[in-house]
Amino acid sequence: MSDFPGPRPDPVTELLLAQAGELVAPVAVLDDVAGALSHQLEARGQQPRVWCDDVRAEQQVPTAWRRPSLQQAVTGARTVLWRLPRSVGAVQEYAELIAALADPGVRVIAGERDKHLSRSMNTALARSFGTVTASLGHRKARALLASEPIRREPSWPRRVRLEPLDLDVVAHGATFSGTRLDRGTALLAGCFDALPDAGTAIDLGCGSGILAALLARRGLRVQAVDVAWSATDATRLTAAANDLAVDVERRNGLAGRDAPVDLIVTNPPFHVGAAKDTTPTRELFAQAGRILAPGGELWCVYNAHLPYLPWLRETVGPTRIVARDRGYLVTRSVLTARDSPPTR
Repeated sequence: MSDFPGPRPDPVTELLLAQAGELVAPVAVLDDVAGALSHQLEARGQQPRVWCDDVRAEQQVPTAWRRPSLQQAVTGARTVLWRLPRSVGAVQEYAELIAALADPGVRVIAGERDKHLSRSMNTALARSFGTVTASLGHRKARALLASEPIRREPSWPRRVRLEPLDLDVVAHGATFSGTRLDRGTALLAGCFDALPDAGTAIDLGCGSGILAALLARRGLRVQAVDVAWSATDATRLTAAANDLAVDVERRNGLAGRDAPVDLIVTNPPFHVGAAKDTTPTRELFAQAGRILAPGGELWCVYNAHLPYLPWLRETVGPTRIVARDRGYLVTRSVLTARDSPPTR
């Protein structure tokens, strides 16, 4: 048995395991939450192949079980246990890969809380599997059961031309906002002519890489950071599609980074998985305050109702609103003193 502590199973984990019945190896686990499925499988004598889009979820799974790609996790799999993503595009992309690479007799048991499921997910699965059924509910959770894979040409990642930005953007199904230019990113990008002169920049929470690409186009040395593989790979593809150089890293924020940076731009999330949670964003602001060079700036866009202004002033420095629309604010925070770093 692993020494890695296993969490108590939640209703979705209980339902997936109950619907799976007798497990046929190899077993793939996709987007496990807190390592719950993986550890329950280990207790049953299985050694699952685990792949998680979010590096924070991956870090809660023993290293020996992790796979570096979704493709490696599902190739030849006979059983797939899958926590469904929120995005229907992600459901479609995963389903295409499972159908193309798993054993022809594969059984897919995919589930989530009822409030996060939609009929569009059934339709997305039905494009890649001949049989798709829904389980009975269990403690406000439900599973979708798929078999008889249909192999088809993958439709992800997708590339779209954003004419207002003169930019090609590439995205996976799970990439934030897909190939669209969301309102927050558009508002922040519209402020780029007012950015300070800088040599180095970080796009923190890079999504599809739109902001990172625009910064690189301005001649900055750019690093793009995100917790999600679907974001970092999309950013690499977006940079390549526009012949731009961007250093991309999948990691949980900026913890452990020491090199100072002149400029950070961010359109931070306020969800962890399906749950609203601004706690990680507050930590990102604190990390930004620690690594900005003296006089360095953090430019941030966020929903106007979120309590970020006092957090930014506390963790970075003087902050003012530079743009706003009906729902979003863009703020500029300046680190004014490195010898007495702001407290959290």
